[in-house]
Amino acid sequence: MICRIAVTLLLAAGAVWSQSPAPPDAEIRRILAQRVDERHQAVGMVAAVIEPTGTRIVTYGKLAKDDARPLNGDTVFEIGSITKVFTALLLADMAQHGEVKLDDPIAKYLPEGVKAPQRNGKQITLEELATHTSGLPRLPGNMTSKDAANPYADYSAEKLYAFLTSYQLARDPGEKWEYSNLAAGLLGQLLSLRAGKDYETLVVSRIAAPLGMASTRITLTPEMKERMAAGYNNSLEPARLWDFQALAGCGALRSTANDLIAFLAANLGYKKSPLQPALAAMLEVRLPTGQPSLQQALGWHILQRNDRDLVWKDGGTYGFASFIGFDAKAKVGVVVLANAFTLATGGVNDIGLHLLDTSLPVAGTPVKERRAITVDPKVLEGYVGRYQLAPGFIIAITRDDDRLYEQATGQPKFQIFAESEKEFFLKVVDAQVVFKTDPQGRATELTLHQNGMDHRAARVE
Repeated sequence: MICRIAVTLLLAAGAVWSQSPAPPDAEIRRILAQRVDERHQAVGMVAAVIEPTGTRIVTYGKLAKDDARPLNGDTVFEIGSITKVFTALLLADMAQHGEVKLDDPIAKYLPEGVKAPQRNGKQITLEELATHTSGLPRLPGNMTSKDAANPYADYSAEKLYAFLTSYQLARDPGEKWEYSNLAAGLLGQLLSLRAGKDYETLVVSRIAAPLGMASTRITLTPEMKERMAAGYNNSLEPARLWDFQALAGCGALRSTANDLIAFLAANLGYKKSPLQPALAAMLEVRLPTGQPSLQQALGWHILQRNDRDLVWKDGGTYGFASFIGFDAKAKVGVVVLANAFTLATGGVNDIGLHLLDTSLPVAGTPVKERRAITVDPKVLEGYVGRYQLAPGFIIAITRDDDRLYEQATGQPKFQIFAESEKEFFLKVVDAQVVFKTDPQGRATELTLHQNGMDHRAARVE
């Protein structure tokens, strides 16, 4: 759900694949303890590994600041955009059963009177929603939340349909990859309409129940509430749980490490299920993202590492960070969950990828050395402003003489250093910011480059 500034996913070309298994429990616990005790990036964390020798659960920290109960494999977390994998699996499973086709146009499933955007005679397909190639923006332009702490709560189906009817595509469907919460949320809505069931019922009946995932839900039962970790923002202040209406398919699910390991067991073939054909079909679709070594499958990202494919997805809400991934060749899967929103400090992607491939570094590993230059303060003034990454989440760019700073909502202020007149980098994490300007030198948007991916944020007044 959130564009997190995280550690880089890629090493230099030709890096040697690590043949060692996932790190031992003591090493995993050390990494988690560092995040909780030294960097104060979470109150509690859970990491889980499934491998040929069995399953391991490693935890550190507690359920909440005022609740000393330790975490375990049944602790409930918001999993944010990992929900998109479940939405894509619903699509693949419904396609396997002949209920839909991947290349069906979305107009086929929209309610009567709702117009589907198209361009040059090309219609958006269900597959393009699942692969972020629909041409739809990251978020709908009419998404103005009444509560910035709960940004999706009041976005209704009526608002969604109104946006679709009025939106003009800037490029042809299928032309380019651009990550879109809107597209995944719309996909969940259309599949729900096709099945005649609400999104949660669809996930539970077709995925969670067959795989024995009793704690993967949107609606928390009283018993699940007792196991729910408290969420915190980047400053470790309490954060609200998120609510969804029409866009549930992009990030509404809550789950546990044990449930997500059960999901990985099905993906890795440790557990047989009727979903096996659909799980395999998700990885048969592979599209370029424009980022080195990174492909897009149905719902999943695929990081190519020599002769291995790391299949993964991350998630983030304002109170939680999550990662799920697997290496089918090594038959290893990993889950990492944290009860804090850690945009500026790396999320948990670096931990998850490190557990899959120990040659990939965790945050704090030295990164490429960059040389800062001096830029005329008059040029810097053109970058000063506010840029929106998500509803209620703004990156503010400010200037102090010849120094430029960025500060995201609820986070500390960090200086950014110029490599060129428009290209800047952070020293606290391996991330870069590039400004796009109008002829007068005023920035119209910024692009955050991190994790081998680019995230655009438009200037807002």
